[in-house]
Amino acid sequence: MIDLVKSAHEVLDVEIAAVTMEEAVALCASMAESGRPHCIATANAEMLMIARKDGELKHILQHCDLVVPDGAGILWAGEQLHTPFPERVTGADLTERLLLLAEEKQWPVYFLGGAPGVAAEAAAHFRAEKGNFPLAGVHDGYFDREEEKKIIQEIRESGTRLLLVGMGVPKQEKWLSSHKEELGPVVGMGIGGVFDIMAGRLQRAPLWMQRHRLEWAYRLFLQPSRIGRMMALPKYMAAVRKWKKERHG
Repeated sequence: MIDLVKSAHEVLDVEIAAVTMEEAVALCASMAESGRPHCIATANAEMLMIARKDGELKHILQHCDLVVPDGAGILWAGEQLHTPFPERVTGADLTERLLLLAEEKQWPVYFLGGAPGVAAEAAAHFRAEKGNFPLAGVHDGYFDREEEKKIIQEIRESGTRLLLVGMGVPKQEKWLSSHKEELGPVVGMGIGGVFDIMAGRLQRAPLWMQRHRLEWAYRLFLQPSRIGRMMALPKYMAAVRKWKKERHG
């Protein structure tokens, strides 16, 4: 098994695993079989910039069981810091790989988050078209305290092994962290808008754009309202350069 301590690179005070997709899947499989709860985060530039101002999120990321290099900005930072990452491990691709593994291993999976109906639609599409994994349960991202208790109970009693949470950053990471011990021996991962992609409501960039780190441009083309979020990228680049200078001279 890969040594995460030796194979992690620090970016803006967060240790991010320098792993391939195959290694990430193997690590997640080991976690799922361990009988203990684990939390996984998929890091991109926007998440690290939020963590710069949100101490709780930064603490969560610093204590996650696995933080994978999701965004192109993470790979860029690795190059700037002379600690390159072997490849992107996107939340969307890792989710698909883990769901296929869940079918093979017969791990119950719970879908939590998204707008009403989206998670259920995502699960149904994937099970019909790619892999019929055991579905432990589904709930959208809107619930009160009482409903939350029922969701946690359902996750525990269903024997959920893989818990996918699509509530956006930092809500999904904070939810997983705060309920980690209550949820039982699950591998919990925040996946942002992946349910929308799986449900066919949001299209991913063509493969050539993904390979050339242009997925952000495609998302902006589809969702011009994201322009405000994209403005964080130049700030992120400046923050990485400043952090590098302060740390390494």
